[in-house]
This record gives sequence, C-alpha cells and structure tokens, in this order.
Amino acid sequence: MVQMDLEESDKVICKPSDIEENEGDCMFVARLENSDENLLNKVVHNIDEAYALYNDYALRMGFSIRKGKPRYYYGTKNIKQREFLCSKEGFKLDEDFCKEKYSKRLETRTGCKAFIRFTVENGVWRVSAFNPEHNHELALQSERHLLRSGCRISKPKADVIDTMVNAGISTKNAYSYLTKEVGGSENVGFTERDCYNHVNMQKMTMISAGDAQSLLNHFKSKHAEDPMFFYTVQVDQENRMTNFFWRDGRSRVDYDCFGDVVVFDTTYRTNKYNLICAPFVGVNHHWQNVMFGCAFLLDETTDSFKWLFKSFLDSMGNRSPITIFTDQDQAMSNAIGEVFPNTHHRLCLWHISKNAPSRLGDLNSNSEFMYLFNKCQKYCDSELEFQQTWDQMTQRFDIENHHWLNMMYKIRHKWSTAFTKDFFTAEFKSSSRSESTNHVLNGIANKSISLTKFVIEYENVLAGMRSSELDEDFRCKQGAPQKAVKKSGILGHAAQVYTCKIFNLFENQFLDSLAMVWDQVDCQDTIGVFEVKEENSERVRIVRFDRLNNNISCSCKKFESLGILCCHALRVFSIKNLTRIPSQYILKRWTKEAKKGMMTYEQDNHSLSNDKEAKIVWRNSMMRIANTIISKSQGEDSLKRICQKLLLELDEKIERELSRVKFDVDANVEENEVIQCDTTDEMPCLPNEVLVLNPPCVRSKGLRNTRLKGHFEKRKANTSKDASSSRKRKQQVVEEHSNVSFGGAYNTPVCQPLNPYSYTGFTSANLCGQSYSPWTMHSQDMSYVNVPFTSMLQGTDVVAQLNQNSSTSQMSSLIYNSKQPDYKYSQEVVNHIEKLKK
Repeated sequence: MVQMDLEESDKVICKPSDIEENEGDCMFVARLENSDENLLNKVVHNIDEAYALYNDYALRMGFSIRKGKPRYYYGTKNIKQREFLCSKEGFKLDEDFCKEKYSKRLETRTGCKAFIRFTVENGVWRVSAFNPEHNHELALQSERHLLRSGCRISKPKADVIDTMVNAGISTKNAYSYLTKEVGGSENVGFTERDCYNHVNMQKMTMISAGDAQSLLNHFKSKHAEDPMFFYTVQVDQENRMTNFFWRDGRSRVDYDCFGDVVVFDTTYRTNKYNLICAPFVGVNHHWQNVMFGCAFLLDETTDSFKWLFKSFLDSMGNRSPITIFTDQDQAMSNAIGEVFPNTHHRLCLWHISKNAPSRLGDLNSNSEFMYLFNKCQKYCDSELEFQQTWDQMTQRFDIENHHWLNMMYKIRHKWSTAFTKDFFTAEFKSSSRSESTNHVLNGIANKSISLTKFVIEYENVLAGMRSSELDEDFRCKQGAPQKAVKKSGILGHAAQVYTCKIFNLFENQFLDSLAMVWDQVDCQDTIGVFEVKEENSERVRIVRFDRLNNNISCSCKKFESLGILCCHALRVFSIKNLTRIPSQYILKRWTKEAKKGMMTYEQDNHSLSNDKEAKIVWRNSMMRIANTIISKSQGEDSLKRICQKLLLELDEKIERELSRVKFDVDANVEENEVIQCDTTDEMPCLPNEVLVLNPPCVRSKGLRNTRLKGHFEKRKANTSKDASSSRKRKQQVVEEHSNVSFGGAYNTPVCQPLNPYSYTGFTSANLCGQSYSPWTMHSQDMSYVNVPFTSMLQGTDVVAQLNQNSSTSQMSSLIYNSKQPDYKYSQEVVNHIEKLKK
C-alpha cells in the first residue's frame, strides 16, 4: 500500500514481524509504531540527507536500498523528483546464455515494491510518497550489519587500513584489528570483502593513469620535492617502458661517502611484468647495507647494461666505484669493461661454488680436489701461490684440458682473492649483501605488484634502513664501546674514532696481535723489516716499518683491501710503543665522522669532458651542501633562525656581486654593439609529453617452478597446438576466400595464396572452363562465384591430379583437412574423396 498523505498513513499501524497473506504470497510489512518510522512529509535539504534518511530507516527495518532514476524539470538539469528503492526491486534482465559467465551471482531481485519518493521544491526535499511493504524476508538484527547499503568505510577507518597495509600488514589482519577494536565484526560498519575492495581500489587509483605513466608521475613529484632526485626511463619504438633507473638525493650523499665498493645483482624478479630488479648496494660505516639506487631491466643484454651503468654514472657525478661485485654474466662483464674501465670487476664466489658441481662431475666428491680448488678461490696470498696451487691441482687430477676450469683460469683475476690484495674490496667475497637486500624486497613484493607500488614499498624499505643507520649514529655518540684491554692506548684511540661495529673488527685484530711472535730481520736507515707469524704456524708475514713517519706495510695487505690495520702491523706498533693509530691509517669511511665535511665541492674536475659537465657537478655539489644544512636545522627553532638569517645574508651578497659583475660587463660594451644572448646552455624545449605505456611481460631465463611435463604430455600438447593453429589458418583462409571454399561471394580485391596443406601438389585448376593458379587469383577473373567445393574437385584437371600425380601424403592432407569441425561440407568432401580413391 502506498501512503500518499499523513491521514492515510496514520491508519496503518504495523509491526516489522507481521505477515499478511495476500493471494498465497507472503507480504512483509514494516509497521510504523511511532513517528520516527513515519517518513511521509519528512523534509531534508539535499540528496545526501535524503539518501541518509531512507538508508537509516532501511537499516533499522532490515533491508538494503539503492538509488532510482531522477526526474528533472522540463528543459533543465534541476531535479524534480528522486526515488530510493529497496535493493530487491524489479527483476534481473535475461542474459545471453551463450556467453561465458566468469562469476555466478545469486538472484537477489524479487520485484519488491517498497520505495520512497522525494519531491524537490525551492531547494527543499519533501517525502511525497512512501511504501513500506516488502515481498521478502527482512534481515534479522544480527544480520543487519551485512546489508550492502549499510556497509561504508569511514575516512578514519580507511586511514587506519591504508596505514597498516602500507606498513606491510595484510588486509585480513588489518580487518581483524578493527574488529577487535570495536568489539566484533557487527560493529565495524563494513565487511571483510569491503576492506579488500577498498585496498584494491587504492591500488587501482595509484595506477589510474597506467602503471608506467603513474610511475613516471611519481618520479616527477619526487623530483619536485627533492631537487637531487634522479630518474631516467628508456622506452621502445611503441613507447612502452623497457628500462628505468632512479635514486634519491640521500643515495647520492651515501655514494659520495661509501661508493668505493658496489654490489650489483640481477637475480631478483618479482613484479607483474617479470622485469629484472637490479639494486646497487654498498656498505656504510656501521657495516650496514646502504642503497645507491635501483633499476628495472627488460632483458640482460649488453646494451641494457650499458645504458644502466651509464645512467648510474651520470647520476653519481661521473665517479666510478673502485670495485664492483656481480654474478658471472658475459653481457654484464662487457658493459662494465666499457663503462667502468678503471673499476675492478669481481665475481661472486657463492655463484661460482653453486655452478661448480654441475661442471666438475666426479671431482665434487674428491676432498683433495675441493681443498685445492677452495684454496685457489679464497686462501692464496699471492699470485705466485695461486699459480703453484692451480698447477698442482691440474696435474694431480689430469684436468689440463677441462673446458670450464680453463675458462675460469682465464678470468682468475675476477674471482681469486690472490688478485685483490692491492685495492679496496671491503673483503667482500660474494654479492650476498645485494641478495640480502633482495630478500627484504621479496617480503614486500609479489608476482602481481605494480611498478608504482613496488617503488613506494622500496622507499619504505629505504626509510627503514636509514632509520637503523640513524640509531647506530646516536648509539655511537652516546658512549664508547667496551674495551677488552682497558688501559691500551691504541685501543682507546680506536674506540674514539671508529664506529662500534668497526671498532669490534679492529679489536679482534688487536687481540690476535698479542699472540704473534716476531723477529727483526733487517734494518736500513729508518726502515725496519720484521717477520711476524702466529704461534705454531708456518705462514710468515713481512712487515716494513718506517719510524720517521710511522708508515707501515704488511705482506697480507689487509689495510689495502679492508681499510683496517692487520694484527701483524699492530704487533709491530706495540713493539715500537705507538699508542695512537697514525692518521694515514684511519680510513674516514669507517669513522664516526664519515659524513662530516663530505659535501665540499670536488676540486679535481680534470676528468670532466667539458664545461657543461663541470657546471652540473658544481650545481649538484652546492645543492647537497644546502640540503644538508637545511636538514640539520629542522630540529630546533634557534637553528632554523640561524639558517634563515645566514641564507638571506648570502642571497644579498650574491645579488650585490651579480650587480657589480653586470655593471663591469656593460661598461665594456660599446654603445653601437648589440649583445647576443647565448642560449647554448639552456635546456631544449621538450616536445609534447607522450603517454608512456606499460612494459611488456617478459619470460625469465633459467628453470621454472612449474612441474616438468613427460614425453606423452608434451606430444599431446604439441598435437593439440598444431591442430589448433591449423584450424586458425584454415578459418582465416575460409574467411578471406569464402567463394572458393564454400561458394560464397568474393569480396576481397586480391586473392592471397590458398591453404598449402589443402592444395599441396596442385599447380593450376581448370575451374568453370578457365585456368587459374591457386597462388595468383584476382577478383576481376572470378566468374565461379557460387561454385561449391565438391564441384571444384570434379574439375577435369583436379581429378587428373588426384588420379595421376597426388601422393599418399597429399591425399591424407585432403582427408585430414576435410575432417576439421570448421569445414562446412566435411562429410560431402569425404564422400567424394572416398569415391575418387576407389
């Protein structure tokens, strides 16, 4: 019953539980026991209030609502009437049952007539019609929180969900937390599915412009926030993103301090496009991982690596690392040799040890061989010792012609520690630092993650790593580490200058020096030569010490490779009563002040090829200085005032100097001279920005995680694939040449070559009295428009070909093609061919 006025509605006194039987149908009526449930003539002021009024009523009664179509005043867009309906109003439209259904949804429509109608006059929304009758069961009190129109995620709860998901907490756990907070799922206000939908909507909003373009927009916004932010993108001919590299300003600062050793690894693939994640990793003064940048590559070719390394070098002011660690890859090695010619390329020993068992065969089980091979990798102190050990190994096991070992011998300088004593490597032996970073990245990524989301999660990981570094900085400033020998002068000096972690490494060397025996074997002027070795050891180290300037060198070359004095040198210092570490043997990258003063401009610019590069380096250096000063001043108000005052004074000085320089230039210009503007250093005008498309999905190299198929499975799959491709080819031919195959009208200007499988061995066919080659048919010659395929086979030349020249394979091909399900006259053709065979 529809209530049209207040008097009529007063006569209806009902309860939600009452049921009226009407011609065998159940009618559930929401009874109006008080004025709060009587919505007729209620007044609101906008559509949101109107929706809220009826929705609140619906949730109290136990049903869900949806919006109906509005009615407008004639000739305007002003709403005249608006209805809100029960969600079960009407019936679902009939669907095409031939179409495949991807989801099976319940039929919820029952033709319910309950509704409310608002009439709008002068901006006032008044309820003009209201029907509380339902033809379906209403939801119970315990079920009403599941009603669709009542499920709404408020902004505070949405913020909580977003924060927890961005922190790495799963959506399920985030929803569980909210249910615990409010005392049950019925009090949350939305369902778990709504929570998943909200998270997915946030992901889709993040990449609304397309994944690649959204990533590019994100990079632009980061560059606007951080002038030192660097990114570069490479696209293919179709404007699809293929490779990209990025790093922030802090990574450039870290590289200036700790960029002497870089670990580069490309074994990690976790994203929806299966691109290669390639982070550049180093180690800071707390022996922690530090990120210099990250890249995604489409493939592992020499050109891709060259582009990436050049981009990395450009972003770091053209300063190459001393050493770079990678896995064994020829394309990568070629690119490093070209882009980093002065950098020492080292291979990961872990990857070599992993690949060795598949190359060495029975030698893997020989303990003597493995001892010699491992000694060649890690325990030879000189090139001579390596050569002797290698010769002993190859001669003892008669493997002089072993292909893999000979190949490894040619690149021995890249993997044996005997060849790395003279330059800084931080004593790394593998790319495990990069792999540990990959393990962290693997915790935030999966095979369906978008590139934009990955970059954002990468930034969160980066923030966590920098927070750990800040914690260690604070810890080192609060006090000195515990010393094993409290009254040692040189150990106390080390505790003052080194960070806690590096001090522990130095202390271990110092304690080992106490067990060293020594003997002075030579003395020339101020230089003394000592033989130092461990007790009960035959390995002797030669230490040379100059008492004039406290210079010292050891044959183990630990300081050259790690930057910390070895136990042999410390033993000689103890003999000579040195209580402090000489300044030339304190490597700044390991000290507490590793980043102090590192922002000074590089005076050595002779490596720059032109003035433009020098300007870029100078600008980047000045930006780093300003960025560091401003960051330090953010903590205290007094520091902010000092920073602002000095910057304003600096600005005034620069303005005065600019005015003076301009005045001097103008004074030297004659009155009749015309000054030409030099625009050679200006940035060129960028073309209209083109939308960058998503990268293509690539297939990774190596083994798959999927189950290997057996012989019969592969054979069956190949047969099905061939049959499918054959059907596709035949269908394409049939569509293009329907008049030849099925007697249809010819509508293609030029006839392309017919199916070679069906016409193998035919050179020409006399069709309707004319001779045509099946490879050169043209539309103007086609006079047999309605000739069926069987009539073609009955042609004189065709029958002669079948009777005289056709081979068994040709006949089998005709029979096979005629049995395909997409052939219209398959049975007719088969019968005719069987007749011809007889």
